[in-house]
Amino acid sequence: MKPTTISILGCGYVGYPLAKSLLSDQWRVRGSTTQESKLTNLLADGIEPYLLEFTPQLSGYGIHDFFDSDVVVINFPPGRKRKNVQSFMKEAMNSLLSYLIHGSVQKVVFISSTSVYSSGQVREEDAGKQPPGSPSGIALLAAENLLSNATDFETTILRFAGLYGYERSPGRFWSGRVLPNPENAVNMLHQDDAVGVIKKVIEKNCWGEVFNVCAEQHPSRAEFYTKIAQNQDIPPPEIQDGTSQPDKVVMCDKLTAHLGYQWIHPDPMVSAL
Repeated sequence: MKPTTISILGCGYVGYPLAKSLLSDQWRVRGSTTQESKLTNLLADGIEPYLLEFTPQLSGYGIHDFFDSDVVVINFPPGRKRKNVQSFMKEAMNSLLSYLIHGSVQKVVFISSTSVYSSGQVREEDAGKQPPGSPSGIALLAAENLLSNATDFETTILRFAGLYGYERSPGRFWSGRVLPNPENAVNMLHQDDAVGVIKKVIEKNCWGEVFNVCAEQHPSRAEFYTKIAQNQDIPPPEIQDGTSQPDKVVMCDKLTAHLGYQWIHPDPMVSAL
């Protein structure tokens, strides 16, 4: 029997459609936002709304009720532009951990990022073999370890690639601009698959795991962004010869093997048009 109550910490680009999809499957869904203006929309959709924010301590009204759930999905980005992101995330995650432990939480899904990897053809076991390429990647890897080592609940970690789909069109990311590392591979993830994989983990009761979550096809950055711009009739990126940074290709064969997940958008060259 599946759990009946789920809390989604961060009802944004992925969390909001996830909440609505779970509601249609008869879950009781609690959802948080940092914007008071969004509370009414959550309530109107049948999502129990909570105004929660990391400052970096997690605070908000009804916070203990929020963690009175069987499953919690943690989906808040560390913020690449945030100053002292590592110290911020450390304090935020320690605060979050105390609420998870003292609530009724049994299972946790933590949305991490492929920024925990540096370069190469990377699989789940490669995290930590090389230092992550950014402060946010370092912060996320530390957050993963904190949750994985907790013994009061079971955690599955999902390392998302770059998100796109619907209102988030990658064609405009580099339109009319010089495209760095044009020959490197793209690692992308459609919103539909982001939601689908989270639901699959919960439905299959797959806990204590780490999965890369990235579309199976990896066109070059030059090919990907140029074709999308052409199809959207916007200026293409400027492609210049030059030295590229080390390439990174995120492999997701573990996800397919363990969950039997069928990709909705396996090729970003098709689904991003």
